[in-house]
Formats: sequence, C-alpha cells, structure tokens
Amino acid sequence: MPLTLLGRHHPLASASEQLKLLADTHGYSSFATRLDQAGLFPLRTTGMTVFQINVGKLCNQTCKHCHVDAGPDRTERMSRETAELCMQALATTDIPTVDLTGGAPELNPNFRWLVEHARGLGRHVMDRCNLSVLLIPSQADLAEFLAMHRVEIIASLPSYRASQTDAQRGDGIFEKSIEALRLLNGLGYGRPESGLLLNLVHNPVGAFLPPKQEAIEAQFRKELRGRHGVEFTHLYTIANMPVSRYLEFLVESGNYEQYMERLANAFNPTAAAGVMCRSMISIGWDGTLYDCDFNQMLE
Repeated sequence: MPLTLLGRHHPLASASEQLKLLADTHGYSSFATRLDQAGLFPLRTTGMTVFQINVGKLCNQTCKHCHVDAGPDRTERMSRETAELCMQALATTDIPTVDLTGGAPELNPNFRWLVEHARGLGRHVMDRCNLSVLLIPSQADLAEFLAMHRVEIIASLPSYRASQTDAQRGDGIFEKSIEALRLLNGLGYGRPESGLLLNLVHNPVGAFLPPKQEAIEAQFRKELRGRHGVEFTHLYTIANMPVSRYLEFLVESGNYEQYMERLANAFNPTAAAGVMCRSMISIGWDGTLYDCDFNQMLE
C-alpha cells in the first residue's frame, strides 16, 4: 500500500508548501475576489447546525484524492480526554448533528464512546465511512453497532465501476465496498421503511469536476441495483479539493493549472452562499477549532 505524503517525506506534506503553490492564481480571480463580486465577502456563519469531529488521520486505505493525507502509517488520533471535552462542549449547545470523520473515524478507540454519548444527548450522528473498514476483523460488529444507534452513514464511493474505484482507492476496494453495502442493506440501511440512512458520496476519478447530482445519482442507483442488488438513500457529489494528495496528483499529472481554471470558471454564487463552513464547527483531533475540515488540513 502506498505511503502517505508524510510517510514519503514529500514537500506537499507541509500545509505551508501547499498554500504557497495555491497562492499563485495564474491570472484568474481568487475565491475571495469572486465572493466580493457576488456580495458574499466576508462569509459569515448562518448558525451552527453541524458539530464535526475529526478523530484522527489513521485509515486502512491510502486514497489518491485524500485531502487529509490519511493512511495506515498516520498516528494522529483524538484522545479520550479531548473526546470528553468535545461532548462537554456539545452539551452546552443545541447543535442537532454530530459528524464524525477522519481518517477512518471508526478506527479511533473512542469512536463508539463518542457515538453513544452524542446519541445520549439526543443528537443525530453521521459517520463518514469508507465502507471497507466494516470488513476488518476487529470491526466485525461495527455495522450492527451503527444500526443499533441509528447512525447515518455517509459512505464514499467514487464510481460504480470497479476499475475507477480501485484506481483511486486501491486494488480490491470496490468489491469490499459492495460487500459492505450489502451488509448494511441486510441491516436495513438504505431501505425507506427502516429509517436507516445510507448516503453515498461521489467524487470524480481524475482531473475534472463532478456531473450534475441528479443525473449521477440515477445512474449509480441503476448500476448498483441492477448489477449488485445494492440500495442506498441518496447520493451527493463533491468536487475534489486541490490539497494534499489530490494536489500531488494534479501537479504530477500536469493537470494542476487546467483544474484550477475549471474550478474558477465553475464558481457558483448560490453554492458559495451555502458552503458548509457557514453552518459547521470543525474540531481537529487535538481539539483545535476550525470552520471546516478542508481548512483544518491547511493549518
């Protein structure tokens, strides 16, 4: 399995090196300028609805697009003390949703404790799951645990094609993902009558932007249902952020300037007005506060 940027001692393992590269806008308007032109600068919060906790960078996969530079060789993880502080802080708010992310958040030894305590506070809990983690022998009862606590699963799946998914996430990951989805379906996930939410996230495999969400959701549903008997609730599309390992891919493949131009030309004031940093607080594995998980990775 390939090592992370940090494990390879790559210059782009440094957030400052990434920011230095991203600072050159190559003649197109910066994001801040476009926000100003749209009357949106500076962005301000619209009220906190999501309490996101990044519990660490350990992951059982080393995906090429990962903005966290997560992987099996990363050791950063949230301690029980910090997890307890998170729950104490959450209890003082009326924020309705707790979003657990990583890395593979389930590999943090405090993950289940966080789920139980957040649910005990009456909050909706989301788990950003890579699916293959559900098949690790040490996590044999994880899917049942998530179902028991009615945790919403946000599952990343780049493509309904094995070749494209494996190209981004590693050999054999697509088949493991399908096996995990069937396991979740068997517990009621993705089936309307159960109320157990199984939402997929699609991000492009390559240096291009995602297609329209409605069209790709319909295509995913047709392919996964027809070929694999898999059901899901909804599918969301997300553009790959040009940071960390995806930034490395763009630079080394010669697609960096073209991709940045595409991002600039695709600026959508309506989408910008609804970015997650306006309604989210993001907490790093060490307890540091941020406005979103992407900005957290550039500190």
